[in-house]
Amino acid sequence: MSIRWGTPVARGVLATTIMASGMAMLDGTVVNVALPRIGKELEASVAGLQWILDGYLLSLASLILIAGSLGDRYGRRKVYILGIVWFGLASLLCGIAPTTELLVAARILQGIGGALLTPGSLAILQSSFDRADRARAIGAWSGLGGIAAAVGPLVGGLLVQAWSWRLAFLINLPVAVVCVWMARKYVPESRDEQMQGHPDIVSSALGAVGLAGLTAALVEAPVRGADPIVLVAGILGVAGLTAFVVLQIKSHDPLVPPEMFRDRTFTLSNGLTFVVYTALGGVMMLLVLQLQVSLGYGPTAAGVAGLPITVIMLLTSSLSGRLAQRIGPRLQLVIGPLVIAVGMLLMMRIGPGASYVTEVLPAVVVFGLGLTTVVAPVTATVLAAAEDRHAGVASGVNNAIARTGGLLAVAVLPAVAGLNGAAYTDPAALTDAWRTSLTICAVLAAVGGLLALGVRNDVLGGTPEPEHEAPAPGECLHCGVEGPPTHIKPSGSPEASVD
Repeated sequence: MSIRWGTPVARGVLATTIMASGMAMLDGTVVNVALPRIGKELEASVAGLQWILDGYLLSLASLILIAGSLGDRYGRRKVYILGIVWFGLASLLCGIAPTTELLVAARILQGIGGALLTPGSLAILQSSFDRADRARAIGAWSGLGGIAAAVGPLVGGLLVQAWSWRLAFLINLPVAVVCVWMARKYVPESRDEQMQGHPDIVSSALGAVGLAGLTAALVEAPVRGADPIVLVAGILGVAGLTAFVVLQIKSHDPLVPPEMFRDRTFTLSNGLTFVVYTALGGVMMLLVLQLQVSLGYGPTAAGVAGLPITVIMLLTSSLSGRLAQRIGPRLQLVIGPLVIAVGMLLMMRIGPGASYVTEVLPAVVVFGLGLTTVVAPVTATVLAAAEDRHAGVASGVNNAIARTGGLLAVAVLPAVAGLNGAAYTDPAALTDAWRTSLTICAVLAAVGGLLALGVRNDVLGGTPEPEHEAPAPGECLHCGVEGPPTHIKPSGSPEASVD
């Protein structure tokens, strides 16, 4: 099944995938601006705030690989809808959580829903759209979905000030209902017909244990020191991830086929994703804290401060995807991370008494330009470097790497920068940690640009599409769904419409 750009079905599929995955992306950032209020109401420490963020990222990153594989195996639309429903119900639990511990538990459940729906959105686009239109569709998804992440602080600020931080979670319920309806109406079902047997539960468990152990050790080490709990968690983390890799290499039906990483472009693009998203995770967590604590911004003002990023991505992300399709992705993948690094260095001027116009605005504009330059091309490049039948796994790998990068940034950066205990409430201590973190993140982003030098520039190309002949009698002129080999649908064919 091949959907062409600009048709009603194409618009419906795009809207569905963007709305649902955007809901998950939004919740990954909307919480950032609510952290000071959550910390005050629930009397949470820095470690508690880290776990509110990392509980979500942990389950998301741990399970996203198996979720992508489940979609390939049992049906991408089916698993996608399951993820939307799960995410909505977990959001309800987050919204009514009375303590830090219960909020962390609810966030972990929410991350499971996010894992089920996030790789599915990209896999649906990769498997449904015509090859000539995939980069453009992924560009639109990246741009509009990325806007959900970028606008998170603004939405969070408005919701927090309108009523409570709890509204930032409860707002997901009506969105989830609409997403399920649209998915059933527009999204065609697809799966990898070559996949046999049952999913690799053992590998999934080992990967989850590995990430959970390492994250727990990294978050708790600054507080507990060389505590037995920290040591055991660290050992379990390393052992779990090592066993996961060994099992993938030896398995006849691996969760993540090792041959995918034999493609240099696939490996380098995922490496770029890791370092850039690690840098982004650290900056986005600390930026809203810095604006509120050190500059005295309210929650809404802190969200509005990042609005230029949203506008830039809205206006240029689809263009960025089309440009990468036309000239190849390498140039954008090299330049984009370097521009992000420059934006981060400019953010070092954001301190107590800083002017929005002269210090904050230039930094976020440059940061946004770098973001829109790299996000759509790197996503399209990763998926194009893998076989189409592995669309769910490739998307799962890339998303897992991105979320793991953000998870490690949240876990490690505060400790490395000296931000422990209740130090995040002290403007001087927070500003020192902010500037140290920016230096580290800028270096990581620049490394991403260097990795991109080895990416194949023709990866987004494909077999040229034949010119489309005039439609035969009975062919659907509107739905855009084409079936090989003739691209002609006979009269009365059930493919003439898509539910």
